Amino acid sequence: MLDERNFSKYLSNHEIEVLVQSLADRINKDYKGKNLLLVAVLKGTIIFAADLIRKLEMDPEIEFVRMTSYGKKSRASSGTVAFLKDIQSDLRGKHVLIIEEIIDSGRSLEFLYERLKKAEPESVEVCTLLDKSKKRVATDVPVKYVGRVVEDPFLVGYGLDLEEKFRNLKDIHYLKYPN
Repeated sequence: MLDERNFSKYLSNHEIEVLVQSLADRINKDYKGKNLLLVAVLKGTIIFAADLIRKLEMDPEIEFVRMTSYGKKSRASSGTVAFLKDIQSDLRGKHVLIIEEIIDSGRSLEFLYERLKKAEPESVEVCTLLDKSKKRVATDVPVKYVGRVVEDPFLVGYGLDLEEKFRNLKDIHYLKYPN
């Protein structure tokens, strides 16, 4: 159970739904009639990706990758990215859209983006629900679809976790006292 003394609501489920629909509308327009492959980054993006996919007016292929750059009990990136699960699809001739729930330092995204570009797809773009653009260290990756730019609070809910907990919350909450 979320301790409301330490967390406050940041985005309501309704606000999230509006952001997801707005992103889906843009993707539907940009990829109409194209061979689209979605690459969802596990674990955090699972709820956002599922909601987004249901709003798409096409039948994209879907792949999942899993990477890590956080330690077991850490709220900050370690700076080292490790691949835990790779994709299986041939990317040649496909338009690839990476789906992230949040971009923090950008190191994991940069690692994945460069890896996918080497597989010779038609294009590689990025869609994220939340973007901590001011905190980003890896800035060479273009992020085409952004639901909302956020500052630096530690966020949980709607797939975002604290030590593998709180992903199932419908709203997104921020940690009031990060220390």
